[in-house]
Amino acid sequence: MKIAFTLACCALLLAACATTSEQQGASAVAKLSAKSGSQVRGEIKLTQVGSRVRIAGEVTGLAPGEKGLHIHERGDCSAADAASAGGHFDSHEPKNWSTRHGGPHAADRHSGDLGNIVFDQNGKAVVNMMVGGIAVDQGPIGIIGRALVVHFLADDLKTDPTGDAGARAACGVIER
Repeated sequence: MKIAFTLACCALLLAACATTSEQQGASAVAKLSAKSGSQVRGEIKLTQVGSRVRIAGEVTGLAPGEKGLHIHERGDCSAADAASAGGHFDSHEPKNWSTRHGGPHAADRHSGDLGNIVFDQNGKAVVNMMVGGIAVDQGPIGIIGRALVVHFLADDLKTDPTGDAGARAACGVIER
């Protein structure tokens, strides 16, 4: 009986430790609107989970395949082609000089390089990723007030400065 009690307590303690490491913090949402003549729409939630950010949601309106997803430096989606959002967000100094374009898990990348999302045969992409190097706040690595952009083409994860991902198909400001 004493061994069973001890094992049960250990299991509860381990479960509590696992839950603590996955505690969620601040969250924000980007409501994506069509740009550059596309029909793209979607909503992406960004949630702080420890030192990383969970990026989750759905996007519709593009042909099947991989498409680039990036956080851009300015939360301005007013231009018809979303050029008003500026370049990829890069928290490193000096801007865009110390890092190169890369994938979301590359050691050397712009902070806003999130890689690709995959659209299915129905033109829908389900987004669910965890990314480091950014935070759901307004600090130096903060993404609040910046723009989330979906591109028409796949990000090649290497070509500076944009990953050769093509025009901007959708844009949404990241807001609490």
